[in-house]
This record gives sequence, structure tokens and C-alpha cells, in this order.
Amino acid sequence: MHQPTPPRRDRPARTHLQTALELAKVGMPTLPLRKGKVPFGNCRTCAGLACGGRPNMKTPGPCQCPAVCHAWAAATIDPAVLASPAWALAWRHAVAVAYHPGGAGLTVVDLDNAAAVAWARQTLPATRTVPTTRGEHWIYQGVMPSANQVRPGVDIKSRMSYARWLGPGTGPLADLPSAVRALLGREETTPARGAVVSSSPGRAEWDRTVATGCRHTERYIRTGLQRGLAMVRSHTESGAGSQAFGVARFLAAQHATCPGPCGLDAIGRQIIAAAVSVGVPEAYAERAVTNGLNGMGAAE
Repeated sequence: MHQPTPPRRDRPARTHLQTALELAKVGMPTLPLRKGKVPFGNCRTCAGLACGGRPNMKTPGPCQCPAVCHAWAAATIDPAVLASPAWALAWRHAVAVAYHPGGAGLTVVDLDNAAAVAWARQTLPATRTVPTTRGEHWIYQGVMPSANQVRPGVDIKSRMSYARWLGPGTGPLADLPSAVRALLGREETTPARGAVVSSSPGRAEWDRTVATGCRHTERYIRTGLQRGLAMVRSHTESGAGSQAFGVARFLAAQHATCPGPCGLDAIGRQIIAAAVSVGVPEAYAERAVTNGLNGMGAAE
């Protein structure tokens, strides 16, 4: 598919909404970013994925919320949605525009420092590049799973992530090469140490029936778990894997004096699903959560 040339980088007179509308015209789903250059938080109805999530997320959900909820999954090319009253407040407070690469048929190799850029120039085929604050975005035609830290200073932004709009870049757009896909393939095939949490059969979600030996109340467990899942999902650009490890370790510590069972395997599966929903490779999420539940040091 030929990718049309997007509009030039923001001019002083152009608002973020106008930039988003121009990007939408060439098929790039967009969304506003708030202070910190991160997506706006979910509304109360969508908090903790209570609504089920957007239909284009890893686990399709029924969410029909008109607000800017669910980070990258809210990105759209519909001008009526972008300019709607439900999005107006977000645009007024926006500090930048983001786009969903996968929704535009693209993959962004985010090179976060000079060493990563040097590696890409030696290893990857040339393509359209966009300068960033600390490195470069290398943009390819094609879609693949998103993943953070596939190697030092390198993230993959495609199906389940967003990238900040920094201009159209320079150079022709190349097809997604096998060298980029292989970055994720190595991560996915790395064997985990010990048992993998999600490999054991059981319930998809925690409930009291799998925690018959837990000394805590159901409300206590659910409140802590939902807060932890929200923390993992808030890392939509980077750090979700490490956050998943931290949440797993913290929650496991709460049950150290319980006679058990406490249903930690079910809790672990929910943390893994949260991490995967924001782009962490499943194998990495499984290892991080397993290590956290077992107190095996830091996330890898």
C-alpha cells in the first residue's frame, strides 16, 4: 500500500486538532497527548477496563465511550470524533499529537539514543526517518506486534502502541524488513526460567473460589489488584514490563503469611494480560510476572 505524504510538522498557527485532522485525511489515526506527552487517562466508566476495552485491543471489548479513553486504542481517522465535544477538553490541554502506527499500516522503530541510532544504521535497511529529542524514529511500511526494549534503547511501536507526531521525516518509506521482525522473534523465543504463570490452566480472573486459604477480604484483594493493573496499563510507551514485575512482587508479598492457596496464579495471569495490552511481548511479561511472584530479583 502506498503511504501518502503526511502534512509538514506543526506550524505555529496550526493547532494540535488541525494537525490531527490533516493526518486523518491521509489515513493516520490520531489522538491528543497531555502534559508529559502521554495519553489522557480513562474516564470513570472505562477505569480499570470496566467497559471491556476498545474493539481493536488485544481482547476485543464493547467500549463505545465517546471520550479519549484507552490510549492508542482511541486513535481515529474520523473527523467527527476528533472534533467532537467529548474530545474538545483534551485538545485544549494537549501538548502534542500522537498517531497509531499499526492503524496506519506502519511500524516505528524508536531509537532512543545515539548508540541505538548507530546500531540501526549498521543493521537495518534505510527508510523514512524522523528526528526525535534523543534519537530517531525509523518508519517502515508494514505491521507487527509492539514491544519495548527489544534491545538497548530500541522500542517497536506498531499494533498496540502510539508514536508522537514529530513531522513527516525524510527518505522513502521501505517495507518492514525481517531484521526488525527478528528483534521481537528473539524475545518471544527466549526460554523462561522456571514455570510460566500463564502456562497453567485455570480461571482467567481472580475470585474467592481460587483463594480458599487467603486471610484477606475479597474487597482488599480486588482493590489492590485493580490498582496494580491500572499502574501497568498506564505505561503505554515504555516500562510496562518492569511495572508488571513490581506489581507482581508487591501483591505476592501481601500473601507471605497466608496459609494459602491465595490464587496468585490467577492474579499473575491478569497482570500479564495488562502488560500485553500495552505492547509488552507475552513471553517477557510472563517472565517478569513469574519472577515477581517468586521473588526472583529484578525484571529482565
